Amino acid sequence: MRILWLLPLAAALPTLAQAAEPARGQILLDARLRYEAVSQDGLAKDAQALTLRTRLGYETAAVHGFKLLVEAQNVTALDERYNSQVNGKTTYPVVADPETTQLNRMQLSWSGPISAGGSGGATVGRQRLILDNARFVGNVGFRQTEQTFDAITLVYRPSPRLTLTYAYLDKVHRILGDGHAQGSWRSDSHIAQLAARTAIGQVSASAYLLDFANAPAQSSATYDIRLTGSRPVSPDLSITYEAQYARQSDYGNSPTDFTLDYLALGAGLKSKVSAVTLGVERLDGDGRRGFQTPLATLHAFQGWADVFLTTPSNGVRDLALTASTNVTHSKAHPVKLQAALHRFDTADGDAKLGDEMNLAISAPLTPKLSVELAAAAFNGDQPAFRDRTKLWLTLAYKL
Repeated sequence: MRILWLLPLAAALPTLAQAAEPARGQILLDARLRYEAVSQDGLAKDAQALTLRTRLGYETAAVHGFKLLVEAQNVTALDERYNSQVNGKTTYPVVADPETTQLNRMQLSWSGPISAGGSGGATVGRQRLILDNARFVGNVGFRQTEQTFDAITLVYRPSPRLTLTYAYLDKVHRILGDGHAQGSWRSDSHIAQLAARTAIGQVSASAYLLDFANAPAQSSATYDIRLTGSRPVSPDLSITYEAQYARQSDYGNSPTDFTLDYLALGAGLKSKVSAVTLGVERLDGDGRRGFQTPLATLHAFQGWADVFLTTPSNGVRDLALTASTNVTHSKAHPVKLQAALHRFDTADGDAKLGDEMNLAISAPLTPKLSVELAAAAFNGDQPAFRDRTKLWLTLAYKL
């Protein structure tokens, strides 16, 4: 398969675009300017990264349910005093935003009715793929280069409450870009999910059979079940809850045998403008390796300082208190505040790994332009997990 199977999609673009008239397609423009500063114990210099990410593309109007999307991306470093993991500046902390120009997405999709009362869709090509809360499969949207997949994705909805999803992953285009030896993974992976809306909440059962030719240690089979839901306690207040369990074992090209568990539990309160959640997430470890989620949007979990992107060999347990609120009732310019406190221990709780605090404030300046200021401070209790602080100032424009 590989990228050659995408070429017919490019050839089809003019035909589909012309056939879409008089309906018009959509120009895709997404630009993000970000300043990221990192100070980390054990490294001689502090990172100062100023990067501009620009995506430009086009999606045709639907023709008998078919659409074609093509999108290119460029990341330019305006201040490159950081270790991008490609530029060789290893005396600086890592900011995983290397300079790159590449194809971000090129996909042919179809959606429409399949049976009486049922509908579905299919997407072929280089695409964005996010399942559930992105804990196992996501696009790593926080980083300047997102993660995309050369894949075939099939979706079937036999009823409004039930969704079946299957994806075959031929290649994973990772956030490190084409200039890194691990910037892409050759894949022979299968993902299947059954999701249902029930009386107790949203329930999903998933299988992730991941096999990577040039990253065999990341190959694994993971089966999980997840529940999320809420219950109103007053007109303006609801109780929220979530529970997730997964088991992971060796699969495909994995060089070692292992069986590891994952557990996440959370409960909270939510109003129209505020939310607070107390949760615990436990990723098992057997002393040789930890439970890994290599295709996840990892920045969204276990603290924004990204200390535990790779689960330690003895696992990790994250006890977290998170809160958010809108401090203005203006519908045009709501200012959102977020805060989180984390305590990290080994999975069995016999050793403390560190604490972390996260803070963020964000607001739309116009309907298309937004700004965010965020910070993370991690205090480590083990030599392997050094103290670090991170600061982000982001200006984002989306057409």
